[in-house]
Formats: sequence, structure tokens, C-alpha cells
Amino acid sequence: MPPSNHDIEMNIFPIKEDSLAQGSSYTMREPLYEETSPPRFFDRLVDGFRRDPNQRITPEDPLDEIHAAEVAQLHRPILGSNGSPRPHSYDVRLANLQTAQSHLARKLKGRHLQMIAIGGSIGTGLFVASGRALEVGGPASLLVAYLFIGCMLYCTVQALGELAVCFPVAGSFSAYSTRFLDPSWGFAMGWNYALQWLVALPLEIIAASITITYWNPDLNKAIFVTIFLIAVVAINLFGVKGYGEAEFVFAIIKVIAVIGFILLGIVLNIGGVPGGGYIGGLYWREPGAFHNGFKGLCSVFVTAAFAFAGTELVGLAAAETANPRKSLPTAIKQVFWRITLFYIVALFLIGLLVPYDDPRLLIPGSASAAASPFVIAIENAGIDVLPSVMNVVILIAVLSVGNSSVFGSSRTLAALADQNQAPRILSYVDRRGRPLVSIMIASSMGLLAYLADLKEQGVVLDWLVAISGLSSIFTWSSICLAHIRFRRAWTQKGHSLRELAFKSQCGVFGSYLGLLFNILVLVAQFWVGAWPVNWEDQSSSELAKNFFLQYMAVPVVIVFYVAHRLYARTSFIKTADMDIDTGRRDFNLPILLAQEAEERRGWPKWKRFYRFFC
Repeated sequence: MPPSNHDIEMNIFPIKEDSLAQGSSYTMREPLYEETSPPRFFDRLVDGFRRDPNQRITPEDPLDEIHAAEVAQLHRPILGSNGSPRPHSYDVRLANLQTAQSHLARKLKGRHLQMIAIGGSIGTGLFVASGRALEVGGPASLLVAYLFIGCMLYCTVQALGELAVCFPVAGSFSAYSTRFLDPSWGFAMGWNYALQWLVALPLEIIAASITITYWNPDLNKAIFVTIFLIAVVAINLFGVKGYGEAEFVFAIIKVIAVIGFILLGIVLNIGGVPGGGYIGGLYWREPGAFHNGFKGLCSVFVTAAFAFAGTELVGLAAAETANPRKSLPTAIKQVFWRITLFYIVALFLIGLLVPYDDPRLLIPGSASAAASPFVIAIENAGIDVLPSVMNVVILIAVLSVGNSSVFGSSRTLAALADQNQAPRILSYVDRRGRPLVSIMIASSMGLLAYLADLKEQGVVLDWLVAISGLSSIFTWSSICLAHIRFRRAWTQKGHSLRELAFKSQCGVFGSYLGLLFNILVLVAQFWVGAWPVNWEDQSSSELAKNFFLQYMAVPVVIVFYVAHRLYARTSFIKTADMDIDTGRRDFNLPILLAQEAEERRGWPKWKRFYRFFC
């Protein structure tokens, strides 16, 4: 029998087996980043920043001649009712194709992804901002709000895991909204998420410089801003592997510190330190478990959302993971342990060890490490060395989040450019698989951190937090809604859930629940933004300032959405028109599932239980 065209193709053009998209003529081929550098170090360094001449947005395929008409069709202008080209029309199919063919290097390993999921976003939101939340709402409100946001986020991340394993595309959050909801909403979500991380970099660098002043208040912050900014940029210029290794180390330090604090907190609470008595639930009775009633509880929600921001980075990193089918589900399940152990248990102990009326919780500047309830709890115990150790951990956590901010914003900007929703220069990817221009744009935002020496640094921090505070709520709600819409299209197009490589443990119900929780947070935040605690004692200008500080992200999203909708004249994506093929991974599931089932049969019961959650 003569060889088939497929056999000839496989012999002449060897490709990776897991880089094909099932059911689509637009195959996913991963670029190979081979070490073909010149012998000299300087030449090798310069050459790495150049664009690979072999890279194209639409990959060079041996079937190009057959599909030339289809690809050309993507670039034809969309015609209006009168037969003439419609101005400013948006091509969803081309956007889907270009995000599926990202040239980012796939060098993240499973251990990187797991540590990003476990400790990637533990920063000022947990270590410092939780102190302000404790003062506003009391220990019970702190616990309830973080638990509420944690449950909502667990459902959201499960939905994200299902989408990201099936479609490990660049800039997944905006790409999923563009594909399954509305291109204009995808545009708004992409820029909303990019802004969230763009402002997070100067925010975290300012926080790091303020943390240094814990030891010496007279130090010039600009010196440390320069050091921290250079460190963050250098890590990201090492590429995704450098980011993964740095986050792996940072996350291990943060995880060890939180576990150590939990053990110390238990000892402190039961009076295990010389000179310290039994505390128990004393501070829950006096001054009390709740502060400012139900409004105090609602006021804590955005602080909790800010603390959890960054958990969704595991989905963004899926496009740069060597094997998302294996590593991403495990990382997604780790979120459960981070929510339970690192947030809920740690903050429960904080509520037992620090009363909400402690005056140190009111120290100006939302990034002041001296206002950290973790530091206050250790200082109350009279331990001399550990407060400084805890501040070192806070410093590392802050730099870690700053590092993640460059990663998150640069990848989102590059994905927006691939979807024709940002200047094309932002999609520049060099020979080492780095979105170089986007990294430089994101890094340049760090120059705002030199405002740290202003007397009004607290005001600057407040407005930076305002821009990024509610952004995560919009991102998470869009993920849940995109998952609901994807499942509907998946079923209507004749597919079964058994064809999915990873299924959300919460199912569609979890996405509905996550969407509902996100909406409730937005409603609660509007209430406390318009009528804050003790609003009767505030002037009109103070009330207006407070509202925009609490709700700044909402008008930003509305402006982005309406402007793009009017310019591109997009429409809501109907279920029948959804593209569920382009960029989808084919994992040869029947064989894969049979192998995994055979492996599981040899596991003991404890391992089956453990692997279900981890």
C-alpha cells in the first residue's frame, strides 16, 4: 500500500504529538526553541532579543496549500448590508487563531505551576492589608469574608482549569471572553486585567521600600526602589523559566513562614511562651467578634479579593507550560489547601492574637509592615528577633507579587496584541520566547514607585489599590460565565464531558455559584462605597473620594467596553457561532484515561483520597 499523505507529512515534518488541535484545520504547532546561539557571550545575548525569522502568526504548515483559501478567508473584510466593507469590524476567528499560535516558550514545569498556585499571590493582601480588614470588620468578619471569597475562588479556578487544559492559549482570560462571550467584553477584560497588574508593580515596589524603613525610618526609599525594580526586571528578562524558578523559591519561603506562624500562633494562644498567659477567645469577647456590623463585613470583601488576586495566574501560565494536561489540574487542586491553610487558619489565629482596636492597625499607609497583624502578634508576645524575620518574609512576598505583576501584565498585553486589541508591536516575541516589548512596557510602570518618597505616599497607594481592587472580581466572574457558555456550546455541538481532559470538580453549578458570589461582592462594595462606615460624619467631597476609591474599577471597565463596542461594532457571541475547535488540545483521551485508570488501580485508599484533592 502506498504511504498516505498523513504518513508523508509525519515523516517529512516531525511534530510534537500533543500540539495538534482536534477538529480544526488550524493545527497548534509549538515553536522549538533550540540552542543555536553564536559562540561568543555578547553575540549570544544580543541574538536572543531578536525576533525569530522562522516564527509566523499563522504557522508554516505542509497543508498550507489546501488551507490557503480558508486562511485567506479570515483576512477578508467583513461586508455590510450594502455589500461594501464594514469599517472597524472585528474578526473573532482570526483572534482565536492568533492566540492559539502563541510563540511563548513552553518551559514551565509542574513544580513551578504548583508553587505558583500555592504561594504565588501571598503578599501584602495577606500579611499587611488583613490588618486594616481586621480593624474595619473585626475577627469574625475577617474570617467570614476571606472564607466567602475563598469558596468563590475555588469554584472559579476549577472552571479556569477546565478551560485552560482544553485551550492553553495566550492571555486566556481575555481570550475566553472574546471567544465565548463578546469580543468587546474580552477587550475590556484584557485591558482591565493588564491595568490590574501594571499598577500592582509600583504598588508592590513602594510597599517593599516602606518595609525596609521598619528597621530605619530615615533611609532614602529611592535607593531601594531602584534595587527592587532592577531585580524584578532582571528576573523577567530570564524568560518564563527564570520567573518560574524565582516564584518557586519565593513561594517556598512564604509557605514555610505561614506554616511557622500558624505553629507559633497556636503556642502563643495557649500561653506557651514564658510570661504569656492563655488568650483563647478573649479578643472575640472583648472588644468583640464583629466591628461596624454587617457594613463592616461588606467592607472586608474587596480586601479579601485583593489578597486572593493572582490565584488565576496558573491559567495564564498554562500557555507556557510543557504539559498542561498533567501539571495544571494538580496545581488547580492546590488552591484548596492554600485557601484553607494559609488564609483561613492563619487569619483565624490573627483574630485570636490581635484585638481589632489595637492602635497599630491604624498606622497610615496601607503597605506599612508595622501595621501587619502578623508582626503585631509577634511583638505582643515580646519576642525580639521574630518581628524582623517576619518583615523579611513580607519583603520577599512583596517582591514576589511584583515579579508576578510583570509576568501577568506582559502576557496579557501580548495576547491583546495577538487578538488585534492592542498595538501589534506588543506581540513581539524574541528567540527565547519572551514577549520582550510587553515586558519593557510593564517594567516601565515600575518607575511610578519613585513616588515613594512623597509625603503623600499613602494617597498614591490608595489610588493604585483603587484601580486594581475590583479588577479581580470582573476577571473571576468572566471566567465563570465563559465556562458556563463553553459547556453549553460543547453539549450543543454533540460533544460529551468524557471528551474533556480535565473537568471542573464543581461542574457548571460551581460556575453559577462563583458568578453569583462575584455579583454579590460588587453589590456589597457599591453599598459600602456610597455609604461607608460612619458616612454621616463625612463631607460630600470625602464621600465622593471614598466612592471612587472603592469603585474605581467599574467605570474603567464600562469605558473600555462601550468604546470598543462602538468602534468595532461587535455583538454577543451566540452558542451556535462559538468556536470550540481552534486551539483545542487533542490528548488522545481514550488511551490516556485507560493508562491513568490502570495506574490508579494500584494505589492504596489513602493515595486515592489524597490525589482527589491534590
